[in-house]
Amino acid sequence: MTIITNNESETILEGKKLGQTLLPGAVVALYGDLGAGKTAFTRGLAAGLGIDVCVSSPTFTIVNEYDGKIPLFHFDMYRLENESELYDIGWDDYQERGGVCAVEWSEKVPGAFLTETIVVKIENLGEESRRLEISSGGGIQI
Repeated sequence: MTIITNNESETILEGKKLGQTLLPGAVVALYGDLGAGKTAFTRGLAAGLGIDVCVSSPTFTIVNEYDGKIPLFHFDMYRLENESELYDIGWDDYQERGGVCAVEWSEKVPGAFLTETIVVKIENLGEESRRLEISSGGGIQI
């Protein structure tokens, strides 16, 4: 599915729509350049999961945890040197905790994702417009 958003609020809204469909254990792999809107989309995911807190980029902490009926584990792989570092911080444990894992800079850890992963590619079209390409696998409730 391809969606064009015209501002950050619309990008957040699309994240919220997806978040409302996610089941525990879902993994959302986010792809896009710096400033593309990955964190804004994740703010929407959190809202869709019923999490009412300020979601920020976990660039320096690698993962932020947000409590909710379905918790959100927000990863940022930008600073990782290799895929093994993801497993060192407990990637397998996070997947087993019954939350949703949203992963920014997913291209840094391609072997960490199963075929059921939901892929969100965000492309900056200029100003505030974005192209969102969402491919759904498992973990989404239809």
